[in-house]
Amino acid sequence: MLNKYARAFFTRVFTPLAALLIRLRVSPDVVSLVGTGGVMAGALVFYPRGEFFWGTIVITLFVFSDMIDGNMARQLGRSSRWGAFLDSTLDRLADSAIFAGLALWYAGRGDDLLLCGLAMFCLASGQVVSYTKARGESIGLPVRVNGLVERSERLVITLVLTGLSGFTLFGVPHIQVLLPVALWVVGVGSLVTLVQRVVTVRRESAEADLADAAEAARLEAAAPGNGRTAGTTEDAQGNGGEDR
Repeated sequence: MLNKYARAFFTRVFTPLAALLIRLRVSPDVVSLVGTGGVMAGALVFYPRGEFFWGTIVITLFVFSDMIDGNMARQLGRSSRWGAFLDSTLDRLADSAIFAGLALWYAGRGDDLLLCGLAMFCLASGQVVSYTKARGESIGLPVRVNGLVERSERLVITLVLTGLSGFTLFGVPHIQVLLPVALWVVGVGSLVTLVQRVVTVRRESAEADLADAAEAARLEAAAPGNGRTAGTTEDAQGNGGEDR
């Protein structure tokens, strides 16, 4: 959902920076690796200590590398299967680090096993949501559904509410209730999205199987030497004998 409206805007914003990095001879792969490393460091260093605001600031600074490296690849005309594979793999690592950092907080000083488990569920469900679409496409299905909560939504909800939960202004206490809200929204949204994609893949696979069966039947009927063709030939030969 956010991809549809935000990607064009951020593409325009980051195009000058991407062009500068190209002039500096920086590789898109390097940008991807540095960005992922920064996200993982911000999540695993700050979040387990409860420093949610500064952790979110660090993560946000690096998370946009996902758009910058793609912008660079397009400007260079180097879009490739390897780049897509690397980008997708590093995205999974970055997302996992964010929820792992939150889980570590709740397993330690946060002292809430329910929310620790919820953070782990958000981690796992996010990976499976991405896998269902990738796996469906790998077996030749279009998977024509995005779902309620995609990666962009998961990141925005989690980072905004987590950052605000650690924000203090003029001694105002942390609004820590926002972090559990973020986890519940992302967890439930990911579950709904997973169900949406599984249902879509099941429907599309059934349609594809029916289409394959119909095509196989058509080819069998049209093939020489099948029952219908043989019977017709025998009839023609028999009739020819009687005429002679």
